[in-house]
Amino acid sequence: MALATNKVMDALKGIGLNLYERKLWVALLARGTSTAGELSEIANVPRSRSYDILQSLTDKGFVTAQPSKPLKYVAMAPEQALERAKKKMEEDFKIAQDRMDDLKSSPVLKELNEIFTKGLKVVAPEEFTGALKGRYSVYQQMTSMFKEAGKKINILTTPEGLNDLHEHHFDILKKANDKGVDIKILANVNEKCVDAVKALNGVAEVRNVNDKEVPISGRFAIVDGKELVLSLTDHKTVHATQDLAMWSKSEHAAKEVLEPLFKLAWSNSKAVG
Repeated sequence: MALATNKVMDALKGIGLNLYERKLWVALLARGTSTAGELSEIANVPRSRSYDILQSLTDKGFVTAQPSKPLKYVAMAPEQALERAKKKMEEDFKIAQDRMDDLKSSPVLKELNEIFTKGLKVVAPEEFTGALKGRYSVYQQMTSMFKEAGKKINILTTPEGLNDLHEHHFDILKKANDKGVDIKILANVNEKCVDAVKALNGVAEVRNVNDKEVPISGRFAIVDGKELVLSLTDHKTVHATQDLAMWSKSEHAAKEVLEPLFKLAWSNSKAVG
């Protein structure tokens, strides 16, 4: 008989606990205190794995180990355990962040960049292509592209996409604009994105394209005619986790395929003020 419902187990999965961690923690909550062997039987987890998993739960802050023979594990109130685990994650994140900052300012970064540069010489730009699964991954890639922009950013998007640009990319687009990057945004503007248009007009030139006159729709972004993100799904019909896009550093695709489409639509658009 399961100790917890599927809803509970799914919620614990959502905070990063794997299947064995979830099973053993729930078993320990049910027992209060127990040995690894006892918990492995209750949770139906291989005994050989239970020690490592319980150590992992201890390291994460969910479990307390009692120095006894045999070693016992003690449960604490779930709220207290979650708060301990949260603080541990925050501490670990801060440590990792500090290490990354130190790495960025160390000679190691120079060596890594040299390795990367040498690798570029033997790899064609067209081979730098990949799929982006989930809207968060798409946002991350676009942010990275916009941050590195040196000359221009061309964006074709939807009313929903305009709202996303305003909510998730406004600051990075403003920084790009401040350093002289020419930003053009093209969309079928409607009443749902009025606020976004007003804000984005301060950092970019936003134009309205009438999809009846210019039958082009979808979402893509091109940076410096060299790098692109092209959406492969309809923003309105898929869940954020199912959003799918293609990223590429193919100059041919960016400059000779999508940019001409953008210029054609741009020449048939009207300024939005």
